[in-house]
Amino acid sequence: MNFTHLHVHTEYSLLDGSNKIKEYVARVKELGMDSAAITDHGVMFGVIDFYREAKAAGINPVLGCEVYVAPNSRFDKETSGGEDRYHHLVLLAENNTGYGNLMKIVSKGFVEGFYYKPRVDMEVLREYHEGIIALSACLAGEVQRYLVRGMYEEAKRSALKYEDIFGKGNYFLELQDHGIPEQKSVNQQLLRMSRELGIELVATNDVHYTYAQDADPHDILLCIQTGKKLADEDRMRYEGGQYYVKSPEEMEKLFPYALEALENTHKIAMRCHVEIEFGVTKLPKYDVPEGYTSWEYLNKLCFDGLARRYHPVTEELTERLNYELGTIRQMGYVDYFLIVWDFIKYARDHDIMVGPGRGSAAGSLVAYTLGITKLDPLRYNLLFERFLNPERVSMPDIDVDFCFERRQEVIDYVVRKYGKDRVVQIVTFGTLAARGVIRDVGRVMDLPYAMVDSIAKMIPQELNITIDKALEVNSELRKLYEEDGQVRHLIDMSRRLEGLPRHTSMHAAGVVISQKSVDEYVPLSRASDGSITTQFTMTTLEELGLLKMDFLGLRTLTVIQNAVRMAEKNTGKSIDMDAINYNDKAVLDSLGTGRTDGVFQLESAGMKNFIKELKPQSLEDVIAGISLYRPGPMDFIPQYIRGKNHPEEITYDCPELVPILEPTYGCIVYQEQVMQIVRALGGYTLGRSDLLRRAMSKKKAAVMQKERQNFVYGNEEEGVPGCIKNGIPEKVANKIYDEMIDFAKYAFNKSHAAAYAVVSYQTAYLKYYYPVEFMAALMTSVIDNPRKVSEYIYSCRQMGIRILPPDINRGESGFSVDGKDIRYGLSAIKSIGRPVIDAIVSERAAHGAYRSLKDFIERLSGKEVNKRTIESFIKSGALDSLGGTRKQFMMIYVRVMDSVNQEKKYAMTGQLSLFDLVGEEEKKEYEIRLPDVGEYEKEQLLAFEKEVLGIYVSGHPLDDYEGLWRKNISAVTSDFVLDEETGHTKAEDNSHVIVGGMITAVTVKYTRTNKTMAFLTVEDLVGTVEVVVFPKDYERFRHLLTEDRKVFVQGRVSGEEEKDSKLICEKIWDFSDIPRELWIQFQDREEFSKKESDLYGFLREEEGRDRVVIYVRNPRMVKRLSENWGITINEELLQRLTGHFGRDNVKVVEKSIEKPGKMN
Repeated sequence: MNFTHLHVHTEYSLLDGSNKIKEYVARVKELGMDSAAITDHGVMFGVIDFYREAKAAGINPVLGCEVYVAPNSRFDKETSGGEDRYHHLVLLAENNTGYGNLMKIVSKGFVEGFYYKPRVDMEVLREYHEGIIALSACLAGEVQRYLVRGMYEEAKRSALKYEDIFGKGNYFLELQDHGIPEQKSVNQQLLRMSRELGIELVATNDVHYTYAQDADPHDILLCIQTGKKLADEDRMRYEGGQYYVKSPEEMEKLFPYALEALENTHKIAMRCHVEIEFGVTKLPKYDVPEGYTSWEYLNKLCFDGLARRYHPVTEELTERLNYELGTIRQMGYVDYFLIVWDFIKYARDHDIMVGPGRGSAAGSLVAYTLGITKLDPLRYNLLFERFLNPERVSMPDIDVDFCFERRQEVIDYVVRKYGKDRVVQIVTFGTLAARGVIRDVGRVMDLPYAMVDSIAKMIPQELNITIDKALEVNSELRKLYEEDGQVRHLIDMSRRLEGLPRHTSMHAAGVVISQKSVDEYVPLSRASDGSITTQFTMTTLEELGLLKMDFLGLRTLTVIQNAVRMAEKNTGKSIDMDAINYNDKAVLDSLGTGRTDGVFQLESAGMKNFIKELKPQSLEDVIAGISLYRPGPMDFIPQYIRGKNHPEEITYDCPELVPILEPTYGCIVYQEQVMQIVRALGGYTLGRSDLLRRAMSKKKAAVMQKERQNFVYGNEEEGVPGCIKNGIPEKVANKIYDEMIDFAKYAFNKSHAAAYAVVSYQTAYLKYYYPVEFMAALMTSVIDNPRKVSEYIYSCRQMGIRILPPDINRGESGFSVDGKDIRYGLSAIKSIGRPVIDAIVSERAAHGAYRSLKDFIERLSGKEVNKRTIESFIKSGALDSLGGTRKQFMMIYVRVMDSVNQEKKYAMTGQLSLFDLVGEEEKKEYEIRLPDVGEYEKEQLLAFEKEVLGIYVSGHPLDDYEGLWRKNISAVTSDFVLDEETGHTKAEDNSHVIVGGMITAVTVKYTRTNKTMAFLTVEDLVGTVEVVVFPKDYERFRHLLTEDRKVFVQGRVSGEEEKDSKLICEKIWDFSDIPRELWIQFQDREEFSKKESDLYGFLREEEGRDRVVIYVRNPRMVKRLSENWGITINEELLQRLTGHFGRDNVKVVEKSIEKPGKMN
């Protein structure tokens, strides 16, 4: 008997199906079936993966979807609640027309009918029914719902309605049996209905996982979806364990009374044949000016650009440009380049900053002459074939960086130009990765957090790691797995769920531009913010021949642009960042100091140390630095630096290598160098050398072995002369090949590194010559991230730049330059929106500075300024320039506002107030006066700043302790913050460190065994960190765990994926516990004898833990007084002592606690 599964959920029924496509197809083949379907809930995410996998296995793929049908119109938002919001319906594509229609139906569900789920309605089904076979689905189908409720006639009417839409023989009633009582009664009624209406039956199994034994991991997956635990009573379940891929024999046992229904599944599958076209490009056409073809216009633009950029234009240049253009034409990408040129031109014409280029496109002279890139590929030895290889047909990939704030404007322009239905953003999938899945499964199984955390952390943090790989490499994990039943169960469950897609999100930059409406080629979906995306990922879209562009927003470009604007305004000079000297010794030396906060790509702690060691002398060094500072190539850093410092020691295996490897001191750093070596030594064409580079970087052993033969001995048939023919000995050639294989695994794309090095250098240049403007622009770019702002404020202090509080008379929306200082940005004040700040700034520009609190309130409408905003302005210091203290303003602002509002009311009603009857002089007497209350204490002022700005501006509660703090810590709180670029924190997991700061929050919790523990927030000069104090340490240190106390905490770093690290407390000291010494200096013994009794007189009155040291200069003598003479060093005592013994003879020495490893 033949049977085909026609109702199947794969992993792409997100967190509802655990049926992995690869395993599913393999299982179908193993069970002897020749066809299989995919019908995920409301989506077609997996159809291309399934199509390819099934075709490769010789299985006929039936492409479908279980759609949600709205009871009335797809546009209705609420007709009835709960399960009646939508019904299920299975749709299968019979042919290519049906596949096209299915994409349209599924897209409409998201684009027009999304409400809880992507819903379609009868109108959509009727319009796009052609080529589609429908099944009445499970108990949630419309027909079955009526039957469950005993409404047989309504069920019949529904069945006829669907048959009418899809046509006779294209709609089937679906039998299912998973041991649910309702299914038994529904099946009997479906048999009757089939007889009465002449609608045929099919029998299906609602597949959600692959094997019967997957029921448990699948149950865990459902708990992950719903946020429940396995032990919870009231939760979603698929009872009975029957939702797996069953064999035809098992299905026959289930439906002995409906064998025809089983046969029908296979008959349907035999009707379904969809052919999907791969690799045929579907590029949109670019509208060229009249009188030109696309090809002519591209030539004109390129040769015009060539003449602008090179003087003189040599024959070599013309030849290379013609070669590149010829390759582009031959590969059919003429319009592609025009499209990219056009939107980059739009950005530049509208003053939207564009990056110098990224990725391999920087190797193209065409891209350079068109202005797509700003980097001269000839000057930096960048290769076109690394970008477009005539011997390997693939889509060119030009990624473009735009100013972070205005990137959307460029996308909007493209949407306007090519049409809303032809430009769509791209979906990506978050997956259950190795560490994450263990944490998720552990939570669902309700295992202790510490146990699950320790197991998750045994999985190495490397790319593409899997649980199986981790079990191989980590013997400790393997031992636990073998010996502890609980751990084995946790890992086994996690392995079954590992790699499943977890959620969709929108690709940060990818945009598809297509010839026709995108849903002709790809089903559409919606991102969480409501914007429309494709349902296929980037790689799938490229295989289908669609054009993908990356529009990236690079914050650094915004920083550069804003810094240049401020610098131009302050200096009155125009600054052209493309024309600066890229080998300015002063700028390069400034990089060599390692003080690179805010310098693009060179900010991380490790990079600072490396760049300090590297001491770059040219832009080439910066390019190499960016390429080498990555896992893998780091091993070659010592060799590179040795070569740079001692060029006389570099040896080359043969003279042909000198021109290729000289710029990188004898090391292979770039992929381009691999290509140049095989070309110069082995006589390869550049196209072929690119194929070998790809094989090496992807570690394709078979190809590398074959190419070794060709490289060393040549291959006449394929036109490769080989090294021996070129006079290079066999042994040397093999050695070079071995080295290439070693380096090629890690070698970096030089075009990309060069383009980014330009951006790094530009930021370093601005930081060196215009430090105040640069730091102001840098802080504006992270204004929404107080943590980052406070880090940069700390950098400013180290650079000697003062940070002034916000000011309504001098400040701007972002951070601005005020003389040689930086003025805090007004938009950083909490609870004050952008329109309020714009109104304040434009009113000030139109009518001058605000003169008083009353003047400020009068000139802005009540809509913009209310009591809350005024209070925030006062607390932040933004009203300091209005002639009063913050304390004075806080006392009277409510009365001032009330009186202004009262006057406005009188004015509107035309009534005269007392003010209108008196003269100007008398008016002043009636004005609300500032009370004589002075100013708040420093601590209170700072607390207010922290409240409304998120950070301290005019100082820091720890300022007076900075020496003590810096001396005793081995890490700062910013080391615990996740770095967006690297995905790691600077503080290494499990390392032991000491942090110091002020406790700003204490949360006490109770464990299951009723013991007390605490979570602390500790704040230092750069940010905050969470400290976990477990019960045994809580008992020891509870007396220190109070808010505002200044403490040092020693502990172990606890890292988590994609989160900031925490500190697990091991020991706590109060700042006052750290010993200090008071040194009193005397010139000689005689002076000491004279003043000794005075000194003891001072000390006798004091008590404390600080020690006193007497120091006699001549002859040198040091005497430490005993603990009985302990004192507490304070300001008053120091004044008395310095008054008596002289300022130069009294000194406080900070001692330090013993600690594991110092801060650099």
